[in-house]
Amino acid sequence: MGTVFAIILVFVGCCSNVVFLELLVRDFPGCGNIVTFAQFLFIALEGFIFETRLGSKKPAIPIRNYVIMVTMFFTVSVINNYALNFNISMPLHMIFRSGSLIANMILGIVILKKRYPPSKYVSIALVSVGIFICTVMSAKQVNAADVGSEEEPGFRAFVRWLVGIAMLTFALLMSARMGIFQETLYKKYGKHSKEALFYNHFLPLPGFLLLSADISDHCVYFSQSTAALVPLLRVQVPIMWLYLLANVVTQYVCIRGVFVLTTECASLTVTLVVTLRKFLSLMVSIVYFQNPFTPWHWAGTAVVFAGTLLYTEVWSGLTAPKKKAR
Repeated sequence: MGTVFAIILVFVGCCSNVVFLELLVRDFPGCGNIVTFAQFLFIALEGFIFETRLGSKKPAIPIRNYVIMVTMFFTVSVINNYALNFNISMPLHMIFRSGSLIANMILGIVILKKRYPPSKYVSIALVSVGIFICTVMSAKQVNAADVGSEEEPGFRAFVRWLVGIAMLTFALLMSARMGIFQETLYKKYGKHSKEALFYNHFLPLPGFLLLSADISDHCVYFSQSTAALVPLLRVQVPIMWLYLLANVVTQYVCIRGVFVLTTECASLTVTLVVTLRKFLSLMVSIVYFQNPFTPWHWAGTAVVFAGTLLYTEVWSGLTAPKKKAR
């Protein structure tokens, strides 16, 4: 699978996945656990059948490395979610996570001793600033209803906020470190994107036992939702189960593209593609909820695209003198 096709999978799969996720969350805001479990279970089953051949194929990369990777992923997810309990607002949470490009570049320089041309530094800065602008503008509408409702911040609240910032910073750096760890594994053991996809979703499955009660409750809620007719099968199925199925399939397409990219591209390039995907998902969300697209959104979009073109050196390719045909 080529790099271009993998990028197409990421953008098509992830952006359509956002639509089905919002359809689920609109009716059941607390359905995150059942959605995540369904995604992990589907990818693990597909990998168990087609990648490990029902467990008969030994992994090319030692299991201990996958355990380390899964531990990193689990740690990042838990800390990112738990930071919201430390006076961290959702807009600030989103802005921090958009800084993954810079974190990845910094760790690439420190750990892998990489050096980038000046254009790469400028492009990463432009993309980060553009996403920052769009996120802040989108967050203003969310915060508008909360104006005047905050309590007078004291020293204790400020300390809690600092702890939350420290947690987000640690999670950001840990996420970047995980990307670099994947890159070094593939250089050492070869490209095994489907194997990595399987073990990264299979190993965490026992952890969902802790969430079994919540998952069971939402199974009941989904079954009680409005029935919809499936044209080809001519049967009626609760619509929330159809949304969940569509979400799971599109998530598989999305995550498959990401894992292929990790084998084909450097960690920084993968982070750029994923960050641009998040940016496009933000734009899709704005259109879906019919929120106004302000001049600041246009400005942020222009900056993001300018940074992307600079990073991919498209402009250099267009302006470079063409060789004369002999």
